[in-house]
Amino acid sequence: MNGGRPLMFLVPLFSMIILQASAVVDCGSETVADGCRNQSEAFKLKLIAIPAILVTSMVGVSLPILARSVPSLHPDRDVFLVIKCFASGVILATGCMHVLPDSMDSLGSDCLPEKPWKKFPFSALVFMLSALFTLAIDSFAMSFYKRRVLARKGDHGRGGAGLDVVGHRGHGHGHGRVVGFGTLDGGGASSDHQLIRYRIVAQVLEVGIVVHSVVIGVSYRTSESVCTLRPLLIALCFRQFFEGMGLGGSILQADYGAWVTSIMVAFFSITTPSGIALGMALSKVYSESSPTALIMVGLLDTCSAGLLEYTALVDLLAANFLSNRMHRSLRLHALALLDVLLGAGFMALVALWA
Repeated sequence: MNGGRPLMFLVPLFSMIILQASAVVDCGSETVADGCRNQSEAFKLKLIAIPAILVTSMVGVSLPILARSVPSLHPDRDVFLVIKCFASGVILATGCMHVLPDSMDSLGSDCLPEKPWKKFPFSALVFMLSALFTLAIDSFAMSFYKRRVLARKGDHGRGGAGLDVVGHRGHGHGHGRVVGFGTLDGGGASSDHQLIRYRIVAQVLEVGIVVHSVVIGVSYRTSESVCTLRPLLIALCFRQFFEGMGLGGSILQADYGAWVTSIMVAFFSITTPSGIALGMALSKVYSESSPTALIMVGLLDTCSAGLLEYTALVDLLAANFLSNRMHRSLRLHALALLDVLLGAGFMALVALWA
């Protein structure tokens, strides 16, 4: 998870999406009421969805980053923490209420053979393995970065120089602000550790959101029902906005430079619109009910669900609620918990349409 090349390992994902989108065996078709089926109107809605979701995603993920210039919304303020708790609830509910059920529907489809897909809970297995794999990545990445930071400090200590500022941002004067992987006042190890955590969390969270966003984009183009596409478009815009806010807050705390931040913002913003465009381009060969498509989408969804749930519970919620900062204020603790419930409840409601 090199900070200068985030998410490069996601490239194989798009190859898998193209492979599953090329499946041609169809075992069923969408049942649409006569008054709802309108191919020309459905096509217009899909064209509208591309810029609408792109703009919504970009606004959502950019808002926390642009708001850092507002003192009350700085990451060390309570307002930021409360907003982040709301976004964490959104991400938690996205994994539970949207992604995992979609995976179960795909892998439990009647279009798949009885054995092995209906004889074993593959969604639960892959969900568990995905969460454990995320834990392993989390742990190994922390270990790697810690060793690298300690090695750099040791080298500079022998050379008589100050701490190496791995990141960016320029020099402060007596503020002790975290810059890159080091601190200007030598305060330390805890700051180094926290910044590393923020960077790993931001990248892991983006991976989970991006995987499902591409699948959602490809799946959105398959419907020909305007009665389905209209509310689904609105629901997707809401979901992308609030997921983007959660991701944007993590990117902000990761303190990346402008270049890496721009890449991560752009990558999140274009995934769902790109999925829709890809699905439309492959409309002649793609069948969402083919066994190949169902298996690929189901596995990708359940991998994404495990990753999102681990990140929401461990990296975001547990990190906040078990911190000394939260324990010092009962009012802040209660307000943050309420916001988690509101965020999760909102996304649970959106599951009626998306």
